[in-house]
Amino acid sequence: MSRFFLGVLATLCGLLTTGAAMVWVGGVDVAADAPHHPLTYSVLDTARQRAISRAASGIAAPGDLDDPQRVRRGAGNYAAMCAECHLQPGVEQSEIRSGLYPVPPDLASRPDGEADPGANPADNERFWVIKHGIKASGMAAWGQGGMTDGDIWDLVALLRVLPDMGPGEYAGWVKASDGHSHGGGAAADHHGAAASHEHPPGTPPHKD
Repeated sequence: MSRFFLGVLATLCGLLTTGAAMVWVGGVDVAADAPHHPLTYSVLDTARQRAISRAASGIAAPGDLDDPQRVRRGAGNYAAMCAECHLQPGVEQSEIRSGLYPVPPDLASRPDGEADPGANPADNERFWVIKHGIKASGMAAWGQGGMTDGDIWDLVALLRVLPDMGPGEYAGWVKASDGHSHGGGAAADHHGAAASHEHPPGTPPHKD
């Protein structure tokens, strides 16, 4: 029995030594245009999903995520900060998204089976991901970039309804928004003019 365990230990040491040597000599391909082996991807993806689920389990979503004001505010920040990677209604690909690996989930469409499992997580998981980001994925921790929890919940409110919007409706919400504006500081309005007014809840997208 002791020989068996010694053999297992020797095998593990050999694998660790080989792995360390591969890292040291630069044998690990880190290019974004060279996808992971399917097994590697599966392990990393499972670890990501389980870690997010655990970390977000204690987060309670506010009860007003269906408030049109949240959707309106979220639309402006989404257009400025998220759409290039996560797309918008009527857009199937972007220049930056086509060069990212792993490919960011398409948040403007409903997931098709298992083709895009990251596109429709629970609200608390969306909040956690936006706030804390994902290591080595290109997903920023927007909580470190000036967004308050309220700003992030506004984005979550938009994401709940974004896949059901057509291009025109989405453009209307963006036009009615305050542009790229959140608690971290003032920023230029992405649609060309400062939106300095508020509309009461339930106001549909419109041109002022």
